[in-house]
Amino acid sequence: MSDKIGAVMGRFQGLHLGHMEYLLAGAERCEHLLVGVTHFDPWEHAPDDLQGLERMRGSSNPFTYYERMAMLRDSLLEAGLSRDRFDVVPFPIEHPERICQFIPAEAVCYVTIYDQWGEHKRQVLSEQGFDTQILWVRDDSQRITSGTEVRRLISEGQPWEHLVPPAAARYLVRHHLTDRLRNV
Repeated sequence: MSDKIGAVMGRFQGLHLGHMEYLLAGAERCEHLLVGVTHFDPWEHAPDDLQGLERMRGSSNPFTYYERMAMLRDSLLEAGLSRDRFDVVPFPIEHPERICQFIPAEAVCYVTIYDQWGEHKRQVLSEQGFDTQILWVRDDSQRITSGTEVRRLISEGQPWEHLVPPAAARYLVRHHLTDRLRNV
């Protein structure tokens, strides 16, 4: 561990094993990990230049901030990260000027790049003055899975549990969130 405070960020709209790879890679590089949940306020409108992105649509964001926070917390604990090593916080990547309200200026932001959105996040964070480190650059064929795929499988009644951390799968079932996706 070299950095005191590190930050990772994502929508986590269907916390999956690819997310866990990213979260744990971030945790390895810092003493305390801030897990930023983006698109946390469903009433906040994205800036015009982001409006057309699929990730901003309501159908791409079925889980509340609290539900995502609980899945993240439970999954990180289950993966062996002690509770005092991380916090889950809102992360307004859509409004970069607000990020400093949720993470300290000395946080090192860890990003992964699979597409233009990953590169956009890197650029935004750098422009906001955050030390930004790229954990890896991969293309879509190298993804373990995606939240879109997990949500699709659940909505179609197909097997999906193998793509998510066990704690997240239990949470989704126990709180009937799978039913929410199947009834959309």
